[in-house]
Amino acid sequence: MYVIVAYDVGVERVARVLKICRKYLTWVQNSLLEGELTPAQLRRLQHELERVIDQEADSVQFYILPQASVAKRVTLGMVKNQPSQVI
Repeated sequence: MYVIVAYDVGVERVARVLKICRKYLTWVQNSLLEGELTPAQLRRLQHELERVIDQEADSVQFYILPQASVAKRVTLGMVKNQPSQVI
């Protein structure tokens, strides 16, 4: 499955959330990552993030698509980081 993650967390947790997400996904731009995950990897990612975020103040959004070809990206301005395919 193709997963896009967007987060809005307190400044003191941003680095930890980004580090966790980058273990599983490709950083695209500030607070946005994406990539292919298995269901087990998605559960692990969600579990790790639940342990770090403040449930009352932070927000992490997961957009789950069946495959990358379903999503069409349109970028205005500079492309910060292009996801790469690892074979």
